[in-house]
Formats: sequence, C-alpha cells, structure tokens
Amino acid sequence: MAANYEVKNINLAVVDHDHSTVSRDLINDITSSGYFQLTYFGENYRAAFEKIEKENADLILEIPPNFEKNLIRENQQQVFVGINAINGTKAGLSGAYLTQIFQLFNKNIQLKFQPQIAEAAKNSGLEIRSLMWFNKNYNYRLSLVPGILVFLVTLVGGMLSALNIVEEKEIGTIEQINVSPVKKSNFILGKMIPFWILSMVVFILGMFISHFFYKVDMYGNLPTLLLFVTIYQIGILGYGLLISTYSETQQQAMFINFFFVMIFILMSGLFTPIESMPIWSQYIAKMNPMTYMIEIIRLIMLKGSTIQNLLPQLLALIVFAVVFNVWAILNYRKTS
Repeated sequence: MAANYEVKNINLAVVDHDHSTVSRDLINDITSSGYFQLTYFGENYRAAFEKIEKENADLILEIPPNFEKNLIRENQQQVFVGINAINGTKAGLSGAYLTQIFQLFNKNIQLKFQPQIAEAAKNSGLEIRSLMWFNKNYNYRLSLVPGILVFLVTLVGGMLSALNIVEEKEIGTIEQINVSPVKKSNFILGKMIPFWILSMVVFILGMFISHFFYKVDMYGNLPTLLLFVTIYQIGILGYGLLISTYSETQQQAMFINFFFVMIFILMSGLFTPIESMPIWSQYIAKMNPMTYMIEIIRLIMLKGSTIQNLLPQLLALIVFAVVFNVWAILNYRKTS
C-alpha cells in the first residue's frame, strides 16, 4: 500500500558517553527493531547535531556517563532524546517507537538485575490489560483501507462525470442534444448510469482486494454498505456533472475537480481525525460528503453498524445527492 501510518528507516545518531554493556544492549535493541538505522555513533554531541542539520539524522540519542552504574544501583537513569520535528508525523512516530523500546528495555533490565521483581509480578493479584475496541491490534490498515476505497470511488465518479458534458461541448454535439426531444433530466440520468456502474465495480473490486490482500474483514452487512455507496455515488456523480455544466473545456473541468477533491481528502478525516482539526476546519468538514462516507464505511466494516445507527449520515448523503443533481439539471437547462 502506498499510503500508510508506518515509518521505517529512521536515521539515528547515538552519542554514547558510557560505552558499557547496558548502553550497547540499548543501542542494539533500538537498531534491531527494524525502524531505526544508525547513521552516527560517537561521543561528540556537536557532530551528531550537525547530522540533524544536514538532514542525515532524524533524532539524537545521548547516553550519559555512568549510565549502567546509575541504572543498576539507583534503579533509574535519564537519557536525552532530541527529535527533528519538521515532519510532525515522522517525529511523533519516532518518539512513540523509542518509548516502546525503552519500556521493554527497562523491564528486561529490571528482571535481569532484580529477579525478585519477576516473582512479585507473578504473585500480583491485579493485572491490567489494554484492549482496543473494533481494532484489537491497533492495525492502521483497518482504518486506512476503507477510507482509501471511498477516495477511489470519489476520484473515479467525480472525474469521469466532470469530463462528460464538456466533451460534448468540445466535439460540437451538445447543440444536437439540446434540440432533441430528450428531457434534460433524462439526459443527465443517461450520463450518470454508466459511471455509476463503473464506480460500483471499482468499489466491489476494492472490497475483494481489501479482504484478501489486507485482511480487512467485514463485520457489518454488505447490502447495507452498498446502499450507502449507491447514494454517495449519486451525489458524487451529480457533483461531477455540475462541474461539467460550468466548464467549457476538459482541462478546465479537470482543474476544478482536482481543486475540490484535494479539499475533500484533506478535510474528510481520512488521515487526520476531525476532532483534532481547528474549529473552522471542522465546519468545512461537515460540508464535505467524503467525511460522512468515510465515517459510514468504517462504522459498517469495523463495528458492524446498521442503518438505524447511521441515520444522520444517511440523511446527509441524501441531501448532498439531491442538491448536486438538482443544481446540475437546473444549471444545464440555464446554459442551454
């Protein structure tokens, strides 16, 4: 998959002032995790910082002197971690990876030098286990793949329908259609049906790929999901045809569609949760049809939600479908 939430090959610069067995074990644990690759190892912090400045390193790990001694005798010791946060996503994930490695390393060190802790843990009467609802292993594919399916059908339906009527204008057949006895609503409907079929084929094919290749199981009802996708596609096809009625050339239609699709993607919650956006962008997200469809497909596929649970989203999709298609029909009648 081209888009994912996993970051690998993080360049690590290590400044080791201790050169002890424990410090080497910590470095080995980090580099053997599969996420980090060592680009600098030494005792000069300035040299490591220059690696950051030249973008040859993403973070610095500085191990202080007497690291092993303080860790064993006093059962605590601090290390310094400096992360290049120009890329916020990469910085956050790098810090999260290191935190997990430190926690596991700390546990192993305690069990190695203080075996009584292991016995105390066995005799403990209280055990805490974390469980993620609807995504037990916190697998990013379960959240990302359904959203990618919505993006695909949006791209296919919106782009193809946006180029449709414009093509008739460019080749000069639009005037013949205008003087024909075909009703404008029937003409718009005839333009929509082939692309709706194509979009549904793309979606069903994507469902098969997500199940067999990415192991994303369907916990909800497939006919319910297809119903929502059908309504959503009617709205997206109406949106594309609306662009087509306003455009004079296919290039113009492509640019307009690209502009709005980028907004749809960035403001849909596909990569960034809606709740973490600024207030003004949350209002924009509420006017985005992709927002509702991504929420619907995740709830149906991962949680098993029913139509009764998704009535607000269903109403929103119907409103979008009616507005876009009525607007396209009225605007086509006006320009003809």
